[in-house]
Amino acid sequence: MGSIGITSCPLRDQVDPRALRFSAAATASVLAIVLLTVGVARPLALGLLASQVAVFGFTAFVSVHWSVWAQIFARVIWPRIRAATELEDAHPARFAQFIGFVLTALALLGFVVGADVIGYGLTAVAVAGAVLRATTGVCLGCKIYVLARRLQRV
Repeated sequence: MGSIGITSCPLRDQVDPRALRFSAAATASVLAIVLLTVGVARPLALGLLASQVAVFGFTAFVSVHWSVWAQIFARVIWPRIRAATELEDAHPARFAQFIGFVLTALALLGFVVGADVIGYGLTAVAVAGAVLRATTGVCLGCKIYVLARRLQRV
């Protein structure tokens, strides 16, 4: 069986920033659908939100390289574009995924217990972070990670 040229490894500490932006765009799309459908198709919306919680959890606790969005990028997009000229440290991205995990898990809990305002608010915050990352490359969770590491050294 021939190799398809995927070089992602869960032990690598570097990641293609384009993969992170693609993942953010996919995440923003899923979460936007949740916000638009939770009022009319609640079971579908909560299922989508739960799936995104799982993706965030896997990415935060296992690997940014083996998440569903990273694998779609690696198998569909990456073979059609040039190799990245610069890679980013994966640790801040994993921390940002952890923040997304916490936000969306609490949002899901809010929706399940009937605290829809909390569910909508936390999901909207997660969407805003994902849209910012996807459109500008700015990662708020990554910035918090860097700041926390600096404060930790002081």
